[in-house]
Amino acid sequence: AFMSASTTPVVKKGYDVEEIRAQFPILKELVHGKPLVYFDNAATSQKPRRVIKAESAYYATINANVHRGVHTLSTKATEAQEAARETIRKHINAEHAHEVIFTSGTTASLNLAAFSLGQLLLKKGDEVLISGMEHHANIVPWQMACERHGAKLKVIPITDSGEWDLKQVPFSEKTRILAISHVSNTLGTINPIKELIAEAKKRSIITVVDGAQAIAHLDIDVQDLGCDLYAFSGHKAYGPTGTGVLYGREELLERMPPWQGGGEMIDVVTFEKTTYAKLPFKFEAGTPHIAGIIGLGEAFRWMEDYGKSAMAAHEHTLLEHATKELLAIDGLRIIGTAKEKVGVISFVIDGVHHYDLGTLLDQQGIAVRTGHHCTQPLMERFGVSGTTRASFACFNTVDEVEVMVAATRKAVKMLR
Repeated sequence: AFMSASTTPVVKKGYDVEEIRAQFPILKELVHGKPLVYFDNAATSQKPRRVIKAESAYYATINANVHRGVHTLSTKATEAQEAARETIRKHINAEHAHEVIFTSGTTASLNLAAFSLGQLLLKKGDEVLISGMEHHANIVPWQMACERHGAKLKVIPITDSGEWDLKQVPFSEKTRILAISHVSNTLGTINPIKELIAEAKKRSIITVVDGAQAIAHLDIDVQDLGCDLYAFSGHKAYGPTGTGVLYGREELLERMPPWQGGGEMIDVVTFEKTTYAKLPFKFEAGTPHIAGIIGLGEAFRWMEDYGKSAMAAHEHTLLEHATKELLAIDGLRIIGTAKEKVGVISFVIDGVHHYDLGTLLDQQGIAVRTGHHCTQPLMERFGVSGTTRASFACFNTVDEVEVMVAATRKAVKMLR
């Protein structure tokens, strides 16, 4: 469970935000002559020095391909990559390391899931169920799979507070796949995925979770959640861009056909027939982003050193403070007021276009995201063209929130 807005977060003694900030080189940068206030962590988080060093050390001292050579450097590269796989296995409590598939990010993981599960499970008239708050990466691949196999896409409706309407989940005897986000990238809503997965399991429906926004904030235990597949990116969790994971239950991954063909994912190739490699390599065609994967392992070790619950408690303090201060601005409305949220605030202001506000905040050195956040159907649900979104990380401070609120007030005066 996560802290709801009504509870006072307990910040772990010894949580020293200044000590954490000192580990992020980018926070020393100036933007338009002002100290950087980075509130776009839901798009990509900044990287601590340890992660940057781990990635660069691979290129400087190991740089060789994995699982291909008998020479020393190749062995070292393989060991470093597989150590990262084991770190991630433990972090999400997967049963086996070979249930951790490396991809280029959540989008690639979800495309793999949609393509492969489509081949395995979908036929004409079947249904795939998603929710009304999904990122485009958890809508479009399923639409494509439905088009390929003659299936239909069904949608769980969203309430005015930005939560699933659990009274209106359109399960049917034709539902084959449930694909849902753990945390909304636009609203910050933490969804009750465990309950919905349990309901799906009773009906023998395969469950896929988009964990892109959850991985940096929540303790993830895939066995406890009971999901079949769980996807996330490295770059939203203090790791390198171009890295991601698809966790899958061994039994299901064994049945799923490969998504891409090429090197590494084969056992034997002849012109007549190819047999595929064992897990996880069946789904890892080609040379992986080895440096990035090593950096990803380091990012997870770094988060474990500080503890995600301590980080989340700190971010919750920022969320509560920002919510209170922003709501004091005349005409400002927060989109997404769920009881359970991570440190994400999406807001609109009467008479102010989100893009103009984002531009003026940037002039003050403040990085926020504006637009539809790759959730156009959700924007339509709330009747807005886009929002301004501030998303917090473990290195942000209450002072930075104050800077953003003051800059927003100033911008509103200029724009109205």
